[in-house]
Amino acid sequence: MDGKIEITQNMRVADARANITELISRVRLLRWIVVLQNRRTPMAALVPIELGEAAKKVGGADRAVEILSKHFPAETPGEED
Repeated sequence: MDGKIEITQNMRVADARANITELISRVRLLRWIVVLQNRRTPMAALVPIELGEAAKKVGGADRAVEILSKHFPAETPGEED
């Protein structure tokens, strides 16, 4: 495994709840990031543990976003992953 993390799926919270064991396996083994949505609004994400641990080390999710945003250009309106 090369450590590459890819965002591969958006999923409704209800669907994720029904398939949580499979999703956890995909996140752990396939390095997926699953964005959980409610009415097409992103609510949370399931991420590989290394990403969660890295966020903890730098002071939490807000600090991790602050650090990462310095390395990527701002999204333009209408731009999606």
